[in-house]
Amino acid sequence: MDRRQFIKLGGFITVSAATSGLVGCGGSDYTPPAPGLPPATGANWKFPQSVASGDPRADSIMLWTRVVPTSLDDVATVTVRSGVTVRVQVSAADNTASLGGNKALEGTMVVDAQIELNADFDNTIRHKVTGLQPNTVYFYQFSAGDVRSNVARFKTAPAADASVSQLQFAYLTCQDWSINHWGALDHIAKNEKLDFIVHLGDYIYETVGEAFQVGSVESRHGALTLPDGTFKNGSSGAKYATTLADYRYLYKKYRTDTRLQAVHERFAFIAIWDDHEFSDDSWGDTQTYSEGEKHDTNRRRSANQAWFEFMPADVTLDSAATGFQNIRIYRDFQFGKLMQLVMTDERLYRADHVVPEQMANPATGQPLGSIGARYLVAQDLYSAAEAQKVAAVGGSDPLAAISMLGAAQRDWWKNTMKASTSTWKLWGNEVSLLRMGLSGTDAIATLVALQAVAKLATDIGTTAATSTGGNVPVASAIVGAMTAGASVSVAAAAATAIATSAAGGGDTSARLTAAVGAGLNSTQASVAVLAFGQAENSAKSGGNAVAQATAAAQGIAIGYIKPDVQAKGAASVFVLASGQAAALAPYFRKFLINCDQWDGYNAERKNLMAHLKTNSIGNVVALTGDIHSFFAGTVNDDYDAAGGGTPVMVDLVSAGVSSDSFFTYLREASASLGSLGTLVSLPLSVPVQNVGTIALNVNLLDYTMGKVSPTADSLATSLMIQLRGALGAKGVPEAVLDATMDAVLSAIKADSNFATLVGLAQQLSSLNSNPWLRHVNTDAQGFTVVTLTPGSLVAQFKQVNKLVGGNAPATVIAKVTTATVTAGQAAVVVS
Repeated sequence: MDRRQFIKLGGFITVSAATSGLVGCGGSDYTPPAPGLPPATGANWKFPQSVASGDPRADSIMLWTRVVPTSLDDVATVTVRSGVTVRVQVSAADNTASLGGNKALEGTMVVDAQIELNADFDNTIRHKVTGLQPNTVYFYQFSAGDVRSNVARFKTAPAADASVSQLQFAYLTCQDWSINHWGALDHIAKNEKLDFIVHLGDYIYETVGEAFQVGSVESRHGALTLPDGTFKNGSSGAKYATTLADYRYLYKKYRTDTRLQAVHERFAFIAIWDDHEFSDDSWGDTQTYSEGEKHDTNRRRSANQAWFEFMPADVTLDSAATGFQNIRIYRDFQFGKLMQLVMTDERLYRADHVVPEQMANPATGQPLGSIGARYLVAQDLYSAAEAQKVAAVGGSDPLAAISMLGAAQRDWWKNTMKASTSTWKLWGNEVSLLRMGLSGTDAIATLVALQAVAKLATDIGTTAATSTGGNVPVASAIVGAMTAGASVSVAAAAATAIATSAAGGGDTSARLTAAVGAGLNSTQASVAVLAFGQAENSAKSGGNAVAQATAAAQGIAIGYIKPDVQAKGAASVFVLASGQAAALAPYFRKFLINCDQWDGYNAERKNLMAHLKTNSIGNVVALTGDIHSFFAGTVNDDYDAAGGGTPVMVDLVSAGVSSDSFFTYLREASASLGSLGTLVSLPLSVPVQNVGTIALNVNLLDYTMGKVSPTADSLATSLMIQLRGALGAKGVPEAVLDATMDAVLSAIKADSNFATLVGLAQQLSSLNSNPWLRHVNTDAQGFTVVTLTPGSLVAQFKQVNKLVGGNAPATVIAKVTTATVTAGQAAVVVS
């Protein structure tokens, strides 16, 4: 190519046109390359963050690197201008054998350009190449003097009018340096065959030493030290990135990991940010830490610039703009006739959370804080606040005060979706669109009922021993009737009548008639007959007296106590008898589990779904991150409508690469909720010979949220990855981890207490809290690989194993779950 054929954009982005391309440069925008600056010479150079590519289109790519003198620390800020240029070369020749090494790039060069190093941008280089051929693999390399970067590759998108039989890509999210491990990245680089990678944000985490970052982490990830930083509380403890130097440091440090480098070297990224690139659960330029909401425009601008400098995205930053919305990163990509990929920015234009953290808690008068405003939000409180904000705004955009996208981006999204002629419309969507709700009333009723089982079983056993000559079914009927309010004498007479009817072959109807005839009302009779039948069935199955009493107690608890609590709430005699009425009273209502997601911007979600539905826009699937979990389900037009509304599209949520799971967060957050914490987790201590006691936390959150009812085997299987990690942390060698794990799981299943856990999980699942969810795994790390064809989208949720002795596991992938969306159907099947 003619090396003069490039333009410089904003003093930072440079552009070259490939020799075989269709796009040329020149005219009034033409400026020569770095006038008067010589090429770098000698060996005093290095590429500490390697290289990267991004935003592949049919005819272009954005290339990235950072070059510094060898004497400079890898993560130090460049303060002195080098006054030299760096060379970039691109070739379509196959350089696979050199991939990841610094052997000189071979073949005919379609790009060979010199680019100025600029200390204003920390010596990062963003170089766009145009005029490339569609659907083509290219290799590239930077060099400074005698020093070459690693050879890397990218693949351009198919032409817009091309018929594409298949695309394969991965999507990633939430890669906290300070917790767990990055084995997933190593696996991707070495094993996955991909066209590109979508990154949905939380590429960095702005905090250092935060509570969620103090667990186990692989030894190769040392502690982070922000150049400046601000203490979250007082003068010690966790810090958060505040300055441009802080944010730059995080990108530089993260990118020194050779596994992340290897992924960037092999695949072009299409990236968007989420909150941690600026501040946890942020909106606009506002942080939401524990000291309350705080606008910080300078901090937001620093975060914007650092992302712009270090992410190979084909976007521009307006450094002359004075506000914080000085960059636009929402954009779309065309991959032949097969796919339109729409990437949205769900932080920069976002309005405040509908229920603000500073809203007073009616019970205490103190600010709600994150629990109550963003997490576990009372749905009636949310709906009232949303309606109030909509009414207050008026004007041309009634969603302005409750919007995640903002008006301009919302209109762009709608227009892009409507105009798309692609078979599939995929949405790079940071936070989940799925309704994740919970009926506090149903949940409490279930817990109160289950907590009553042990006492009921004891009462049945005592009654059998003292009053019925050991006849457990008759004793069960007596306790059942008394639980429903019958006197001892009437309950005893009715139990005898039920037994007599049963002995004569009487069915349920006959037994009920006998019980009523003995003096019970219809409700009492129903409970007594149910309890008798449960014990009777257990006896017929070979159950001993304890098993019979337990079965009957469960029938009484679920058949009578639970409905009573559901109907009467805190006024139920069973809630009053528990001594928890005052503590439980605020929770007899519906809750939204996470209002930092689209559940917290429900009116706008309904607006978007109405657009898709009204215009018959099908085959829309969201690729989502943020919540550190795997989910799959349908996005409905109105979750609050009868039956939960009509499915319009599908949301596939990927767990984070390394960040601690949503289950872990809620388990810790719910520890102060007393018995309500059982909705999330129960501890399980397991003694292991020659190892010691293993402390596990049984994940009940999945079932509370709507996971399919478990068997003993499936519940035990759900503990495998956690157990393997716990054994590894105790020093069990990886070579024998799986065998040890299998033996321990067998012992867990044989324990009689485990059957109680299975029953609890089954009851929580029966709440059917979110029937649109087809897959729930809230305790996971991993990534997702998508195979897209005209007929289907197949997503493989790849969950990774835990740390082993301070290192990423040798066997990285623990489990693969497949979610399939068939073209023409707003539904997902999980296997």
